[in-house]
Amino acid sequence: RYTNITIKTYLKKITSFHRLLVNFVACQLFALLMAVWFRLYLHPSKTSPFIRHVVATLLGFYLALFCFGWYSLHFLMQSGLSYSVMVFAGLEHMHKYCFIVTLGYLILCQITRVYVFDYGMYSADFTGPMMVITQKITSLAFEIHDGLTKREGQLTPSQKYLAISRMPSLLEYLSYNCNFMGILAGPTCSYNDYMAFIEGTGYQPRHQENANGKENGKYKQSEPSPKNDVISKLCTCAISLFIYLSLCKLLPVERSINDDFVNNTPFHLQVIYLYLAMLALRPKYYFVWTLADAINNAAGFGFNGYNKDGSPRWDLISNLRILDIEFATSFKLFLDNWNIQTALWLKRVCYERCPINPTAATFLLSAMWHGVYPGYYLTFLTGIVMTMAARAVRHNIRPYFLVSDSHKRIYDVITWACTQVAISYTVVPFVLLAVGPSFKFYRYVCLIELCVELLTLKSIKLSTEHNSTDNNCNQKDKAT
Repeated sequence: RYTNITIKTYLKKITSFHRLLVNFVACQLFALLMAVWFRLYLHPSKTSPFIRHVVATLLGFYLALFCFGWYSLHFLMQSGLSYSVMVFAGLEHMHKYCFIVTLGYLILCQITRVYVFDYGMYSADFTGPMMVITQKITSLAFEIHDGLTKREGQLTPSQKYLAISRMPSLLEYLSYNCNFMGILAGPTCSYNDYMAFIEGTGYQPRHQENANGKENGKYKQSEPSPKNDVISKLCTCAISLFIYLSLCKLLPVERSINDDFVNNTPFHLQVIYLYLAMLALRPKYYFVWTLADAINNAAGFGFNGYNKDGSPRWDLISNLRILDIEFATSFKLFLDNWNIQTALWLKRVCYERCPINPTAATFLLSAMWHGVYPGYYLTFLTGIVMTMAARAVRHNIRPYFLVSDSHKRIYDVITWACTQVAISYTVVPFVLLAVGPSFKFYRYVCLIELCVELLTLKSIKLSTEHNSTDNNCNQKDKAT
């Protein structure tokens, strides 16, 4: 009887998962159609920014309610609490309070969803959209703080561009956070870029040399069409979804910790399988993020100037570069092209502003933002070690391969293979989620020891160089 109940419960969860997944895809396809309608019939030349804000917000709320039901009220609660902090807190510390309240509310919802409702299952993951809203709210708070409390000389060039000189109205704020184009899967964007899209000024070149792809900017600026880029991205979505559905069941990551598989498979084949399993998993993210990018482009959002040949670029808020990911030759290059907008958010609110160990602080914030599964923290703690080891290798080993083009190509092939293995190894706990399976995997395959050895060798080398420098200085002092 207990077995029958367990089976029924599992089947109910799987059925619920597929229903919610279908709802998500259906909502995104509906958002794609609405995006085309929005660009054609609510064009900035035909209607006011007020109407565009209202329609974008109402459509966003409708999609959220359809996909997540009453859980979507958390979107309003989180946005409302944060806006109250922005309005009533002093400008000097408003960004800090807003960061704490927004991230704290997200973590509270994640704890409730994971440990109260359903551990390890999809279970109406309303915290997914909240993660993007958290990025937008915290970015907005820091940008308002930069624009209203700091002088231009205190800001970096990117902070000057992003700085906001007035408090947004409630409608503008809700439209930015909950518009139908990004409510379900993002990606995040800057407030200034979103307002330029709503007001119809997003097609103006940011720099004169980029006007219409001509360096002198003499030719008349025309509004480009996103049609070709949208079609291309939809084709990428179809291919990614097909690959994922074809391979995800054939190459499960969990097989990497199966005792029979580990005991009967040579180590090098285990490593190859791990790489292939992660390779089969990535198209899921390619599908979700590329579709979200296509929706924004279809609405006219995402224009990023022109290429040298005069063709328009629609990658302002793109979240990934697939070829650069698959052929990355360093840990940093992989991370720079994966979840790009999240990486920019982490850089702007944490890495550039944290006075103590910004690398570790950034990885920790990323883990907290992703959720409360222990596997997330293991992944990002491992990522710190991997990043430092990769820097050590690049600093100490790469110069020996720069003597010729052939040596450089050999170095690129070796570092590509090492990067793919290191990424696959690092991400396993992120997929397994729980502590037990993650530590079991670490017991079978432990690359962390190698990374620590690399860092130790770098420390010894630096210490030797430092002592050598000190000895030279002492000899000079004695001579003097």
